[in-house]
Amino acid sequence: MKGRWRVDVPSAAQWDAFVASHPQGNVLQASPWGALKARFGWHCRRIAVYDDDGTIRAGAQVLFRRYAGLAFGYTPRGPLLSGDPALDNHLIDGMRRLGRQMLAVAIRLEPNVREDDAQAPHLQTWFTRHRLVVAEPIQPRSTILVDLQPPVETIFTAYSKGHRADIRRAERIGVTVRTGGEADLSTFYDIMRATGERAAFAIHSAAYYTTAWQLHQPHSCLLVAELNGMPVASHLVFADARYGRYLYGGSTAEGLRSGANHLLAWHAMRWAREQGCIGYDLWGIPDALGQAATVADEAVRTALEQAAQQDPLIGVYRFKKGFGGRIVRFMPAFDLVLLPLLYPLARRKIGG
Repeated sequence: MKGRWRVDVPSAAQWDAFVASHPQGNVLQASPWGALKARFGWHCRRIAVYDDDGTIRAGAQVLFRRYAGLAFGYTPRGPLLSGDPALDNHLIDGMRRLGRQMLAVAIRLEPNVREDDAQAPHLQTWFTRHRLVVAEPIQPRSTILVDLQPPVETIFTAYSKGHRADIRRAERIGVTVRTGGEADLSTFYDIMRATGERAAFAIHSAAYYTTAWQLHQPHSCLLVAELNGMPVASHLVFADARYGRYLYGGSTAEGLRSGANHLLAWHAMRWAREQGCIGYDLWGIPDALGQAATVADEAVRTALEQAAQQDPLIGVYRFKKGFGGRIVRFMPAFDLVLLPLLYPLARRKIGG
């Protein structure tokens, strides 16, 4: 106990209520995500700072991965800070203690705060004061957010002309969308595997996707698009208290030709809106485009846009940009270094 605050381990229910109420709360900081990662090689730990009335004011869900007897810690889309530097200092101190208990070389913090947020400069200064080292986020730093607060018809009208046409064409040629259940997860995995092979990206195991869907129910949704009775595309999306999150999706070659992915995204956004979400996070675009969105100098902006054309995410950006959203960029990550002599080696290993 220091002053009127105490640092302790919250229950899953306490923690999830706090994450849901926090302005920067994110599905990656909620307990189901921690439980998911704990089943696939990570150690999940939560720490919170309580006020004198027992209310959580700040906290973090930290994932640790073991490497050769040591560990690396990671706080996806967190920590969730109070904005009171004196109180938040206790959280950082508690994270240091937790990291040392876990024999961690460092803990990477990934604040869920946008660069254009008024508190971003103050947070940058605060992290620097704590001697945290700037690093690359593990989650996408730039993304597109679609506003789900207008009427459904207005949301659709904000889509590009081409996207609206693709959705209507998919419906016209007979593409249908249904909400899948557990029995459909094998179909989802088959589509993901085909997509990964075609686009040359790695995917998770079938067990991972199944566990993710199960643990996040009823706030996970498996959508399956079919044409002539055959699955051609599928999205696995999640909702937290504020945003729907498009984390996983794929399609067959026929799904690409038919516009099934566009129709799935339209259904996914309506599902997220029904969940009470204010927006839909399309989850990841080339970071150079996130930088370009805030650059005033035309030459610099053009250079960034040209650099983005070489990014592996440029293809998915072309798909995502037509949904009428806004490009946003988050603050960088910050490493809380605990074993300085080993830190350079650990950073080279994990990147960033």
